[in-house]
Amino acid sequence: MTLKRVLIAYGTKHGATAGIAEQIGVTLRADGLDAVVLPADDVDDVRGYDAVVLGGALYAGHWSRKAKRCAERNADSLKHRPVWLFSSGPVDSSAEQHDIPPVRAVAQQMERLGAREHVTFGGSITEHTPGLIAKAMVRQGKGGDFRNPERIQTWAHHISAELADLH
Repeated sequence: MTLKRVLIAYGTKHGATAGIAEQIGVTLRADGLDAVVLPADDVDDVRGYDAVVLGGALYAGHWSRKAKRCAERNADSLKHRPVWLFSSGPVDSSAEQHDIPPVRAVAQQMERLGAREHVTFGGSITEHTPGLIAKAMVRQGKGGDFRNPERIQTWAHHISAELADLH
């Protein structure tokens, strides 16, 4: 049996998405997989991976342009391997309270790629998040870190289990 290689690509440099991708990578490695975490812009070819987890931030009802471009650039190869999608989304606790259906752009990518599933995790905007909008939200008391590490870890274990079942 060979060690399965999993790419975790994320579509935003700052905020919650990169942190979620890192947490997924740590969990997959702990489960015995070879997990590589990269910014989506750095992913030119996914053929060296057995599976791909692709994430992007939700902003004003749109999914990260970088994640979407990565999916489009690698669409042919992604159709031939297991793919999971995630979003870092609301800057509130709604992702913890109920499943949030994927936004239209994510749903379209799921269909195009034959993705196994999508999950939305809470977002994060703190005083360390760059950008004028982020700074304004924090000043107005609307920021915070709403990522749930246990939920992220549970989903990553789920991915590991699915990959273990594939021969």
